[in-house]
Amino acid sequence: MTRHQSPSGITCGLDFLIPDNWSAEQALAIVELIDDLRERICTHYQLALHELQREQRAPPVNARLTDVDDPF
Repeated sequence: MTRHQSPSGITCGLDFLIPDNWSAEQALAIVELIDDLRERICTHYQLALHELQREQRAPPVNARLTDVDDPF
C-alpha cells in the first residue's frame, strides 16, 4: 500500500480510509463540508493562524543576518 503524504507534512499516525464506493454526490458533500469547516476555522482564528504560519516559515534565528553582519 502506498502512503500519501498529507499537505501538513505529517507522515505518521492513523490512516484515514475513504470508501471507494461513494457516489460523486457523496464525495462532493464531504468536500463541501470540509470547505465550510475550513472557512469557519480560518474566519475565527485568522490572525493567530497567519502569525503561526509566518513563524513556522521563517528561517532559523541563527541563519538571519543581523545589523552587524556583512552580507558580502
